[in-house]
Amino acid sequence: MSQSLQRALTILTELGDDPKTLDQLAARLEVHKSTVLRLLQTMEADRFVTHDATHRYTLGSRLFELANHALERRDVRTLGRPHLEALNADTGQTVHLATYESGEAIYIDKLDATQSMRMYSRVGRPAPLHCTAVGKVLVAAHPCTQWRAIAERIDYHPFTERTIRTPEQYLTELDHVAAQGFAEDHEEHESFVNCVAVPVRDGTGAVVAALSVSVPDVLLDHAQVLALLPRIRATAEAVSAELGWRPRPSERPKGTS
Repeated sequence: MSQSLQRALTILTELGDDPKTLDQLAARLEVHKSTVLRLLQTMEADRFVTHDATHRYTLGSRLFELANHALERRDVRTLGRPHLEALNADTGQTVHLATYESGEAIYIDKLDATQSMRMYSRVGRPAPLHCTAVGKVLVAAHPCTQWRAIAERIDYHPFTERTIRTPEQYLTELDHVAAQGFAEDHEEHESFVNCVAVPVRDGTGAVVAALSVSVPDVLLDHAQVLALLPRIRATAEAVSAELGWRPRPSERPKGTS
């Protein structure tokens, strides 16, 4: 990768967190301000960045256009959206859709709860693999021979007291997820929030996404969130059917027909 391209990507990543001044970007890149200014002027000409009257730079509209085009081309997101909307309306809770990309679980769609409470998650943001239900589902879908390598690369940041802390704990959890066909986040990523996720499959049967519902326990307790599992599974199966999946009887979750 060329040095200029690497610097431009670093600038975009930095601006994705919050607006930055020329001085701040130059300090981050450890180069002279004139070098950064040339890159910014080039990117601004194509609307990848913009700046305000105080000369603070932010991401530009072209980047959002490209991001939206990329998301719209994901068949699972486009075809799944009506089903996610129905699940959101039916449960009134936050619904997520995530995929596995370059070693990370990435949220590609989200419908906020009809209640006033909002989740920390955001479309385009990674979901920690070790403490989110979608992350667990997506990793468990890999061949089990790959689990340890993935587990050992994870940064086991302790988001809450319930967060998994070691590769061995995580491998045990993946065994559990694979056996039962769904995953839980029992107050592991955010305190007082429970989440249940299930896989979404394409026409070959491969898991291409994870679908989840997340609920603060002031609205529903852990048992009540688990009780939503049949509805979540039905939604995932509907999305999977849109992608061409037709399960054999032996592939259906227990308790379904």
